[in-house]
Amino acid sequence: MVKTLQQIAQQLSTPKTVQKTISEKTKVVQETKPVPKVQLIYAFNGTGKTRLSREFKELLPPTIKDEEAQHSGLASKKVLYYSAFTEDLFYWDNDLAYGTEPKPKLLIHPNSFTRWVLEEQGQDQNIATNFQRYTNDKLTPRFNEEYEIELKDGKKKTIKAFTQVTFSLESGDDGHTGNLKISKGEESNFIWSVFYTMLEQAIFTLNDIQPDYPEPTPFDNLEYVFIDDPVSSLDDNHLIQLAVDLAQLIKLNKSDVKFIITTHNPLFFNVLCNEFGSDDKTEQYTWKSKWFSKFRLERNGDGSFQLAEQLNDSPFSYHLHLISQLEEVVKSGQVEKYHFNLLRNILEKTATFLGYKRWEHLLPETSDGLPNPYAKRIVNFSSHSKHAAEEVAPLKPEEKKILEELIKHIVEHYRFRQEKTHD
Repeated sequence: MVKTLQQIAQQLSTPKTVQKTISEKTKVVQETKPVPKVQLIYAFNGTGKTRLSREFKELLPPTIKDEEAQHSGLASKKVLYYSAFTEDLFYWDNDLAYGTEPKPKLLIHPNSFTRWVLEEQGQDQNIATNFQRYTNDKLTPRFNEEYEIELKDGKKKTIKAFTQVTFSLESGDDGHTGNLKISKGEESNFIWSVFYTMLEQAIFTLNDIQPDYPEPTPFDNLEYVFIDDPVSSLDDNHLIQLAVDLAQLIKLNKSDVKFIITTHNPLFFNVLCNEFGSDDKTEQYTWKSKWFSKFRLERNGDGSFQLAEQLNDSPFSYHLHLISQLEEVVKSGQVEKYHFNLLRNILEKTATFLGYKRWEHLLPETSDGLPNPYAKRIVNFSSHSKHAAEEVAPLKPEEKKILEELIKHIVEHYRFRQEKTHD
């Protein structure tokens, strides 16, 4: 059933009504299933995952409009979310005003999240530890203490503690480099580490509530945590580590807070499926895989969306899904240049899985036993366009034909099992 993102957000937060057949008299009754503890959603980049997080947030507005009237600003929130918008809370100041040598600092916009985790909980060291797990154990973030600066007019201004971060590389002799401006990927990992540390403390806080003698916490109204693609800049090893860490943390959650996680990364999706889809005993309690659901979000040509639940027990195969998508594209005749990128992705991953040194070895062979040079050239050229104009240039009929032939060759020669979809 096609829907808007707003309707899909509503679907994710609404208990599901299903029909149940009683075998004795084949009587059909309706049964309401609660919203799962974890809902994991896979979607290609550009489908609308981040916009979905915003729509979901709008469904559950804060219970009190004036958040600043509260101590931490968190107590009214029903949803905590991590997405591309979270990164807007941080921005760089290269500090060029006091000399030619730049002293880059990552500044933090005033917000309830960092105020609680840093000022109230003092978790700066845990943030640094989490950050180093996914980057480099020598790359160290340091939060500022309170200090004063003199303005141009001679007046002094107080810079509050925990409002900026500097980064340096530690050496073995207790020394370190000067301030570094870290890469965009490292910056994203740092911001995720701030959010993850806050989430960790929130779960521990909620787990510590005594039913007989409850005390108020900043998360008493929290109902959902929405996490959108925290792994865009991680290599596979750190990506797996992050997925396992996140799953283990969520499985410690004893409260009623529910989680929605979206991603475009097939490895991240599959690792989380494996972590959530099995019952494993923790020190706290036994996690039940029935509390977990997985979906695929797709955007249709008319701008509507579909959220299809994956009902099979194992994680869906990313490569089977790509093959299926490409076959549909060929049937419709709507082949575009970026579809060669998807084909190249399939070829590279399949070559690695089968033990070939190069993806070209999977291509059809010529009479001399070598990969078809024309097919290789077309895939290479079409998946490495350097100019934006090339991305929208129409494909020639022979280019569309080679894509069709390559898909057919891969499916038949390497025996891809066709994916069965569920509405």
